[in-house]
This record gives sequence, structure tokens and C-alpha cells, in this order.
Amino acid sequence: MSETPGTGLPGTELPGTPTTLFRHALRLHRLTPDGPLPRNGEPIPDAEPRRCRDRQDRPLDHTRTDVDAAELLDRYFDAPRASPYALAVRLREVPTPFRYNQHIADAVLRAPAARARETGRWLVRHGTDLGSVAIGLAMLAEVATVDDIPRIQTIGLLSNAFGPLAARALDRLPGGVDALLWLAERVTAWGRVHVVDTLCRHVDDHPAVLPWLLRRAVDGDFLNSYFADEVARVTRLHEVIAESGDDADVVDHTGRILHVMTYCEGMGTSLRLYPHALALLEAHVRHLGPLGPTAERYFAAATVAQYLTKEVPAWTDDATVKARWDEARTSYLALVDRGDWCSTAREGLAAGDRRLTWLAEHGAPDLDLRALRT
Repeated sequence: MSETPGTGLPGTELPGTPTTLFRHALRLHRLTPDGPLPRNGEPIPDAEPRRCRDRQDRPLDHTRTDVDAAELLDRYFDAPRASPYALAVRLREVPTPFRYNQHIADAVLRAPAARARETGRWLVRHGTDLGSVAIGLAMLAEVATVDDIPRIQTIGLLSNAFGPLAARALDRLPGGVDALLWLAERVTAWGRVHVVDTLCRHVDDHPAVLPWLLRRAVDGDFLNSYFADEVARVTRLHEVIAESGDDADVVDHTGRILHVMTYCEGMGTSLRLYPHALALLEAHVRHLGPLGPTAERYFAAATVAQYLTKEVPAWTDDATVKARWDEARTSYLALVDRGDWCSTAREGLAAGDRRLTWLAEHGAPDLDLRALRT
């Protein structure tokens, strides 16, 4: 992605100011163009000034966060000669919301659309602090055009701060789902939560969403707990996996989803609470054997087996279901006990595979995983 031209306004550059957040995101994106920003873009340029402001001895009424910011916007739009720079300076004086906010949206929609769009573009492109950029992005979430997609994608790479508003802005634009898929490949942590959650609403209306969710949604971050069960539900994974034995990407991604669903309770739906868990488990373990061992598959099989040892399905008391649950556990254990799987696990452990290292040090204390104890 290249820097978007035409996003500044004459006479409104910020001489001598810190690096803009947009330029910061763009510079880091060029270092890793096909993946997330290094360290998720941290530290961002306004980190130290923000800490100084937070240390100031002035009480903030956080119950008025959205109202104060909305009132600032109303006053700005009522003054036709006011500059976006002046608005950015004033926005530093009040806390600002980083998600969709009705008061902010109403203030934007009360203004002339062209001016709101021009101001939003300037704040996103030239803002040097989180609050002013967030307000600019909130403006674009209401009045952006397709020309704003590259701008929104770039600032959205700082996704821990701007993921929710970037996802909303892109979701409302023609071509926005393709833009969301591009962004989804380049964000993790909280940003990925919001982008994947948005993509889950487009499984039935965009042909590229289902294949991506089936293969790419889970990236190993702990916060995947917030959406793994939703991905399984909207893709009807328990049905898809049954027919996907020759698609290693789907099978391996299913293993990642199952692993997340062994520890996500409280953040999402765990396997013991998921009504389609048994069908999902049976199909997954059936496909693992023919595909053969890898370090990732060994880790998935071992952690799922451990979970099935400790938990029982909570959605039924049917003895037949519980017997099938135990059979699935036995099938996973049979895989991790096979000679070729044990050899693969030992090789991965010797090579420093972080998943197997964790498993050897912390996981499966009640299972005899001889590959990790030899």
C-alpha cells in the first residue's frame, strides 16, 4: 500500500510536531507488508505525551467522555472558518471513545457531509495523538467514500486502538469486505477480534469470506478466544470438516479452533458447551491420521485429548453421546502414542517448537505423552 495522496489541506500541516500516527503506521507497514505491524505498532508516537497528560492533576469526568467530544464537534462545525488543526488541539483536552458512539455519530451527521469528510480525512492523516485520530476515524465511519479505503486500512493497522472504528468504516463501504480481508491478514490481538467479528457477518454475501474463515481466522493469539466459537458456528464447521479430509489447511485450522475452545470459557463457548462439538471432534480426529503427523497436529491432538479427559459435554446427559466423547478422546490419544507421531514430536521439541515446549513444561500432566518425556 502506498501513501494516499491528496489527504492534506493547504496550510494545515503541523510544523515541528511529532510523527503522525498515519506516517508511523505506514512506515512499519512497509517493513512487514504482508503481516501485522512489528509489536502491533507499539510504542506509538504519542505514548510519552499521553503519559504526561495522564499525570496532570486534573480530574476527568469519564461519564461525559462522549458528550464532551460531541459538543466540541458541534462547536467546530458551527464555525465554518475553524481548522481541523484547532479541533485536534481541543480534542486533546477531553477523553475520546475508540468505538462506535452514538453521540459522536450524531454530531458528525448533523454537519455538512463534505466538511465532516474533509475533517475526518485530515485528522486521520495528520493527527499526532490517539484521540484526534479516533475522532477522525469515527467521522469517516459515517461519511467516508470508497476513496477513503486505503486511508482507513493504513490507520487500521494500529488495530489495538483503531480496529473497532476501522472495521465499522470499511464494513459500510462498497468493496469494504475485500478491504476487511486485506486488513484481517495484517492485524492480531484486539484488532483481529473486531475484524473477524465483522467478517463473520458476511459469510453468506461474499464468496471469499468463508474460505478465509475456514483457514485463516485463528492466528494463535489468546484473544482468539473471543471469536473461535463464532467462526465455528457461522461456517458450520462441524459439517464442512466432515468433507474436508484432503484439505490440510482446513483440518489444521480446525485443530487451532479446537485448541482455543479448550480454554476459552468465560470469553467464548468452550467445547463442553458447544452443541456441535462431538461431530467436530470426530471428523477432525478421523482426518488427522491419514494426513500424518506435524508438530502442530501433535499439539492439537494432545491438548484436545487432555481437555476431553477432564471435561464432559454439558448439553446432554445421553450415555451414548458421552461414550462417543470418550471414543474421541481415545482416538486422539492413539495418535499421539503412535511411533511416527512421537518421532515428529521429539524432532519438534528438539528444534524448539514453542507449542511443544509449552506442552512439555506445562501441559497434559495427566496424560502419558511419552514423546515429550523421553
